[in-house]
Amino acid sequence: MSADSAAPQNLLTRIEAQLSSIIVGKPRELRLALTCLLARGHLLLEDLPGVGKTTLAHALARAFALDFQRVQFTVDLLPTDLTGVAVWRREAERFEFQPGPLFTQVLLADELNRGSPKTQSALLEAMAEGQVTADGQTRALPTPFFVIATQNPAEQIGTFALPESQLDRFLVSLSLGYPDPAAERELLLGRERRELLADLKPVCTAAQLMALQAAVREVTVSDTLVDYLQRLLTATRDDSRLRYGLSPRAGLGLMQLGRAHALLAGRRYVMPEDLQSVFVAASQHRLHPKAGGIVRGTQVAREILLKVPTVPGP
Repeated sequence: MSADSAAPQNLLTRIEAQLSSIIVGKPRELRLALTCLLARGHLLLEDLPGVGKTTLAHALARAFALDFQRVQFTVDLLPTDLTGVAVWRREAERFEFQPGPLFTQVLLADELNRGSPKTQSALLEAMAEGQVTADGQTRALPTPFFVIATQNPAEQIGTFALPESQLDRFLVSLSLGYPDPAAERELLLGRERRELLADLKPVCTAAQLMALQAAVREVTVSDTLVDYLQRLLTATRDDSRLRYGLSPRAGLGLMQLGRAHALLAGRRYVMPEDLQSVFVAASQHRLHPKAGGIVRGTQVAREILLKVPTVPGP
């Protein structure tokens, strides 16, 4: 392994050590969150309140020394509360744009599905284009720009289901879940998470993160690997339980995640194991059952991984 290829892996090790001191017992979820960030995606965390979703967002921002804003979504939150609004400045005798919390590097959209559909849609342009249009002007958002959204289970009172167009903007969907007994004991006997976050030291700068994100695009993908990815995509489209399969945009996202996963493992080429590691997290929120169906996207994604061979049969 060359020194260049080892550098991202060494950085990941340091970052994971930092994050694992805050979010205990969740190494797989932490690695997927880092992979999503390196792939320039956005992260959706769906789980019960109190399992560490907000803490993870704070920890990621601190580890990379990124500007951070948190927005608590409620039913009365307006789109302008996110994007900003023009304010009359009497001394200047003109309107001046006052940027909203979207103008940051890491945005925590907390309990996103408690906001109204109109307010949820205000995130679409920002997540897709890295810009905001307000008062007839388009303004670029800071770089890097990373949205971490949390949502409570849909069956809880006061939630609005995220439309499929909104879900598709998230590259990765994760559920942290309850900690195992050993991790929970560490939480119960350890220091407060707020105190640990206050002591968390940045591991790298925003400029270094952007350099790593650029390096992801240089990771090699073989024709054989592309064939494997296409078989996975086709399997979702041919599954009779689903309304439709993964889109080409989802395929591009999977490729980018595979590259990021390989880079973090110290390789400059993607292996089938990289795609397999990210496939469920990248597809489970994009796979929807037909009307009346009860199968979950997570189950379908796992079954497809088991049945699609890495190399086609004779």
